[in-house]
Amino acid sequence: MAHESPGDGMAGGGLWALARRSMGIVAVAALLALSVFTAAGEQRFPPPDFESGHQLPVTSTPAARAVWLQYADAMVLAATLGASAWLVYRKRSRKGLVALSIFSLVYFGFYRKGCVCAIGSTQNIALALCDSGYAVPAVVTAFFLLPLIFALFGGRVFCAGVCPHGALQDLVLIKPIKLPAWLEQGLSVLPYLYLGAGVLFAATGSAFLFCQYDPFVPLFRMSGRSVMVVSGVALLGLGMFVGRPDCRFLCPYGALLKLCAAVAKLRVRVTPAACTQCRLCEASCPFGAMREPAAANPEPRALAADRRRLALLLALLPALVAGGAWLGGRFGVPASRMHPTVSLAERFVREGSAPPKSGLPTDEDLALERAREAPKELLTQAAAIRHRFVIGGWVFGGWSGLVIGMKLLSLSLHRRRNDYEPDRGDCFACGRCFEYCPNTLSQSAIPASPIRDSSRV
Repeated sequence: MAHESPGDGMAGGGLWALARRSMGIVAVAALLALSVFTAAGEQRFPPPDFESGHQLPVTSTPAARAVWLQYADAMVLAATLGASAWLVYRKRSRKGLVALSIFSLVYFGFYRKGCVCAIGSTQNIALALCDSGYAVPAVVTAFFLLPLIFALFGGRVFCAGVCPHGALQDLVLIKPIKLPAWLEQGLSVLPYLYLGAGVLFAATGSAFLFCQYDPFVPLFRMSGRSVMVVSGVALLGLGMFVGRPDCRFLCPYGALLKLCAAVAKLRVRVTPAACTQCRLCEASCPFGAMREPAAANPEPRALAADRRRLALLLALLPALVAGGAWLGGRFGVPASRMHPTVSLAERFVREGSAPPKSGLPTDEDLALERAREAPKELLTQAAAIRHRFVIGGWVFGGWSGLVIGMKLLSLSLHRRRNDYEPDRGDCFACGRCFEYCPNTLSQSAIPASPIRDSSRV
């Protein structure tokens, strides 16, 4: 028997899908126009050319808000997380999640301009843990912890309808394609590596990589570096066909949510009753998160081969961690040059005895002149920072080896499944599969569209 395609859906689903696709096309067109307008605006209205050589400061973050407004943001975050969990587990409503996503996109994205965000808060926490002189604001801590706490109990409800980055990508998804399994599994390692690198640079006080290279915050703020605006638009263009590419293959906070969701008390289930294995849920998931039924006892010959491979990978895991740590330690010294103090110290060693340059000095020249007044203090600070980078490089390298080893191990394990089930960690709890499950539709008394026979034209 031919199965109903996801495009057929429930009665009225065609109009709903058409409306969503129209919103996605309009959003992409608006963002493309915005990027062109921003570039044109820079050419039409250049800053004044001061004869003194004065450079206008670049504002890269929104202005500070009143304390009570920051606490209001945290309360809105808690409320939307609760609403998302309610829509996923009680109402099982995809339309409700779409409405919540639009609200989150407007509020946390365009109104709050992507700051504070849970993704960037990871860096603040890392810096506070490694620098006793840095205090994390309570609101930043809330944005870091609340989505993780909800993920521990109810999976990735933050991704379902609260994160503005995910909402923006979800709304532009028009015609999803399924990626090859080898490509998806390979790319799924990148968020963990990016997480390790971002924590390393944040903990050493060098850079907040997640904020500097966020592809969507410049779109929310309608300003930013051209390369990041182009990157954001390019990701949205890719997101029209590949479901949430940034969330799946780049987002470092998503890696933390995935770890928490893997052990969550609650999990998203496609059907409230027995699974008929119609495969409509598998076809409806654009994120490759649906897992098909698997037998508990494979053939003895295949089982023996799997056991040998698993034993080999278990023996290889310590070597991967040790090798990664060694390579990371070698990476520490070059990476330390991203810290301004280390960069200044190296310039001082190269040009310390050179006479001052003629003409108007730059900020770097002025910093070098100040360094000449206390060279020993500068070199001591640079040596301490470089040492922290070496230690952090060892940790980052070991983490990278562990991530790769655990991914290989996970691919070698066979899990028993009787029905089609969303993967605990990969599922974004978007609710798409709810609309295509016949059991869900029958319990909701929603008539499904007639099943078409694909053999007829």
